[in-house]
Amino acid sequence: MKIVRAALLLLFSVANDTGFAQPRSDKAIERSLDSALQANFQPNEPGIVVLAARQGKIIYQKAYGSANIELGVPLQPDMVFRIASVSKQFTAIGILQLMELGKLRLSDSIRQYLPDFPYKGATITIEHLLTHTSGIPDFMGIDHPDRYIERHDLTLQLIIDHFKNAPLQFKPGTRYAYSNSGYTLLAAIIEKVSGQPFHQYMRKAVLDKAGLQRTYYEHEMTVIPGRVAGYTRDKGYYQNTYFQSISLGYGCGDLLSTVGDLYKWHQALYAYKLVSKQTLEKAQSSYTLPDGNPTGYGYGWIITTKFGMPYIKHEGQVSGFISLEGYLPGQDIFVAALTNLKSGEDRTDFSSRRFMLLNALPELVAGTPVQELTLSKEEMAGYTGKYKMANGNNRLEVIVKDGRLFLQQGMPFRMQPITQRKFFVPDIPGDATVEFVLDASGKSTGLLVWQGGVKYDWLRVD
Repeated sequence: MKIVRAALLLLFSVANDTGFAQPRSDKAIERSLDSALQANFQPNEPGIVVLAARQGKIIYQKAYGSANIELGVPLQPDMVFRIASVSKQFTAIGILQLMELGKLRLSDSIRQYLPDFPYKGATITIEHLLTHTSGIPDFMGIDHPDRYIERHDLTLQLIIDHFKNAPLQFKPGTRYAYSNSGYTLLAAIIEKVSGQPFHQYMRKAVLDKAGLQRTYYEHEMTVIPGRVAGYTRDKGYYQNTYFQSISLGYGCGDLLSTVGDLYKWHQALYAYKLVSKQTLEKAQSSYTLPDGNPTGYGYGWIITTKFGMPYIKHEGQVSGFISLEGYLPGQDIFVAALTNLKSGEDRTDFSSRRFMLLNALPELVAGTPVQELTLSKEEMAGYTGKYKMANGNNRLEVIVKDGRLFLQQGMPFRMQPITQRKFFVPDIPGDATVEFVLDASGKSTGLLVWQGGVKYDWLRVD
């Protein structure tokens, strides 16, 4: 991980008067990515494929590590991985196409199309399913009497039957709670409205329309050229991953793809081959709850920030595989990464290093905010103090250490200035940014903290 850190620190060397790194050359990006990936993915271990594109041009597409460590097969950039929850945006586009054709409305009750789904005492709409605000619990977290159910070839109806009678977690539309169940129900609605099996409809109307020839809805028995084996490292050494049927991810995580096809998908979306510009912009905008707070999720995409700039992404995790695709629209930078290792609950130091690297990939391509933007002692003095979350009891403190501002909550987190009052906090998960609310004298009266695309208000209390 020291080498990854060193690669990241290289990005701080050149600055302009906006507080951001200058655009990096293709060669500089290649060197940074090579350095980070070579240090973390050895030839005889599970590996990673990374693609980076900028302004419509692929500037990096390489593979490190092994596609099959038992046979000693090196990974190639065009190999096929399970992409897990990145599949959700494909299902969302299928629904949005039917909306544009006038065959459904997002405000429709799901019982209009699935009358056998039990009434829960409140209307659940298609939009609630898309935005994870339905209150329907995630079926992945509901116990099943068959402890090996994940190994079976499941049908859509069998999955729905598993969770349909579970009580709602909250009134639909009032809260956000990520739920695979919603996207399985969206697959069922697509079947009902289109009159075709979900996978058949999606292949013709979505995948083929986007020109995706290496993206598949297939099961384990299908022979797919270039399909990668998945691994785990739960016990400190590599093992073949626990078998989990692809059918378990019906509509919510059942696609296989390549980094090249994920980029083709991105291009097709922004060429508006699949849905209109207006519809895509809506899909990639955060849903807002009745209390005015954004959820940080649109229709199949996570809506967040990266060093204070809009960042549209999704991640996927399934037995043996992790996927990531992200887009920085302000810089027209797209990054996709697929890896064939997922270790249990991913709570080990080994797994943490992998996740830190995946999260750092957009920074290695785009550059990060630089620290050369300086604040006066008076400005920093106006920001230091104690703060309390407006809707809770959490507290933090802004301190000065070695001539720089830090956000302290248990431990200090460095704050990198984007502007004189807005800061990026790189070591807090969720792409955190902090903006100071100032009075007429320039003294801080509060904080606006954005984390994971969600805004939190903090009040100064000292």
